[in-house]
Amino acid sequence: MSLNRREMLAAGAATALGGLPRARAQGGQVIRLGVLTDMSGPYRDTTGPGSVVLTQQAVQDFGSRGFQVEVLQADHQNKPDVGANIARQWFDQGIDAVVDLPTSSVALAVNQIAREKNKVHLNSGAATSDLTGAQCSPNTVHWTYDTYMLAKSTGAAIVKTGGDSWFFITADYAFGHALERDTSNFVRSAGGRVLGNVRYPFPATTDFSAFLLQAQASRAKVLGFANASTDTVNCIKGAREFGLQRSMKFAALLMGIVDVKSLGLEAGQGLNLTEAFYWDLNDRTRALTERVRAKNEGRPPAMVPAGCYGAVLHYLKAVADMGVPAAKASGVEAVNRMKAMPADDDAFGASTIRPDGRCIHPAYLFEVKAPGESRNPWDLYKLAATTPGEEAFRPLAEGGCPLVRS
Repeated sequence: MSLNRREMLAAGAATALGGLPRARAQGGQVIRLGVLTDMSGPYRDTTGPGSVVLTQQAVQDFGSRGFQVEVLQADHQNKPDVGANIARQWFDQGIDAVVDLPTSSVALAVNQIAREKNKVHLNSGAATSDLTGAQCSPNTVHWTYDTYMLAKSTGAAIVKTGGDSWFFITADYAFGHALERDTSNFVRSAGGRVLGNVRYPFPATTDFSAFLLQAQASRAKVLGFANASTDTVNCIKGAREFGLQRSMKFAALLMGIVDVKSLGLEAGQGLNLTEAFYWDLNDRTRALTERVRAKNEGRPPAMVPAGCYGAVLHYLKAVADMGVPAAKASGVEAVNRMKAMPADDDAFGASTIRPDGRCIHPAYLFEVKAPGESRNPWDLYKLAATTPGEEAFRPLAEGGCPLVRS
């Protein structure tokens, strides 16, 4: 895939913000952000356009501090080769940081290119905990969530309530493998058992019937969905059609507000799931929601776009602190400045970034409301538990990140 300058700008037709003048490359006082996301596949509704909107909102909320910011966008199609090709050409053509990167296989590919080119990788959409583990990079910040956090918050909670035997339906790529692995570890450490699993081709699978029948035959108490977005919704709908809810508890290991809305409260009521952001969590999240709702197809922000907001806003603050020329000269130094500065934003509140690139903030276990409990179309959750950031994510010394000194 080849992108020339014209094609790059066409891919990001919504460059910068409406109402702001297009930045001119004068004196190096321009920072260019590329939102590399899923604009056409199964993760579009939970990332995609929403991630672009929230990135643009971060730029607007940051304001004018002596430099201008351009925002480009492109669709990686959930293909590592496509994503890597776009990122490489973006970096060669002047993009300073890539943002979002849902789909772990794409994120891991771009992770290496950002390091090679000494640019910045602000990841919100990928879940693999390997980004802050064996494949950590001094150029990367992993902001929103990861498989360890999801497994600990959701998986461990279910085991405590008696769900001690599991069967997994897993998307067959890096994210699904990592989510199944991390959840299995928590299940076993709590005395539970994993009775089986099945892995399906991603993103080529739409019929989950055969996999659901295998899960039913396992006689496990819990059916863990190590997938995301439309795949999870389709799995839950299919499982209910087969009546699996009569003998199994469903564990949606990565499910967000857009997915729950699609599933509906009638089918989703009682589900436990973990998010790092919820629009109705507090006054600050509600204020952010009001600023973006009209731009976001009338919807509140989902978790991954909110992560783009937090990561981009903090990056721009670091750029302002160190100066645009220094930030453009070295992605490593820009990330180091982000790590040295405490973060604070309306999506996540106060947070910090560890040496391995992991952003530390609370994780929230929610229960999906019953239809009669909901007050408006997006009032979908009630808070079940909060895990402090220092407990929610994998301990720094256990990840195997080469950046961490023992």
